[in-house]
Amino acid sequence: MSRPGSIGRQPGPDRELLTADLPGAPQLALAELTAGNQRFVSDTLRHPNQNAGRRAAVAAEQHPFAVIVGCSDSRLAAEIIFDRGLGDLFVVRTAGHTVGPEVLGSVEYAVAVLRTPLVVVLGHDSCGAVQAARAALATGTSPSGHLRAVVDAVVPSLRRAEAAGVDELDQIVDIHIAQTVETMLASSATLAAEVTAGRCAVVGMSYRLAAGEVRAVAAEPAELTSTVAPAA
Repeated sequence: MSRPGSIGRQPGPDRELLTADLPGAPQLALAELTAGNQRFVSDTLRHPNQNAGRRAAVAAEQHPFAVIVGCSDSRLAAEIIFDRGLGDLFVVRTAGHTVGPEVLGSVEYAVAVLRTPLVVVLGHDSCGAVQAARAALATGTSPSGHLRAVVDAVVPSLRRAEAAGVDELDQIVDIHIAQTVETMLASSATLAAEVTAGRCAVVGMSYRLAAGEVRAVAAEPAELTSTVAPAA
């Protein structure tokens, strides 16, 4: 059985890979990410899979153990936050981790074709996309150009927060992360089927920009939230 810190180094027929077909793969993948983030927070980075040997090993094929659907914020570089390297993470980033057909298609490719066992929605505190959407609602105006699509995608989360009586920005961010998890599962029959079969899991995480740590906001299956530092 693969152990945290040992997966994904030498992909090939002689190496056990952490894919959706390995029993317990979603839990193992989440443990791997959590361990990497703890190293990042404590400044004990290993920088795994970042050398010439790894580059050569993954040139022909890839077997990422996690998909990161993250915000495009420049401070949210997944391979750094989780202390990973080449071929480990399949990363899709948009402002406010908004989800459209291209994002869902990318996730389905990773889950169904590459057999990646974990999907993480990665948001962060003080999210600019959430703030822009709040400003648009408050003023009754929308930004011009394609930025409007980002704002429109965040508005349902703001409505949900309003209905719950939540007004604090970072609590709204948490709601938006959870909303993204639900939207992905509702919009992708492929992803939902893999989760139902136990071959994949979807976890929403919030990253703290100053502290560098991630915490669980939502998950499917729900018990996986206990694997990551619980949401405050």
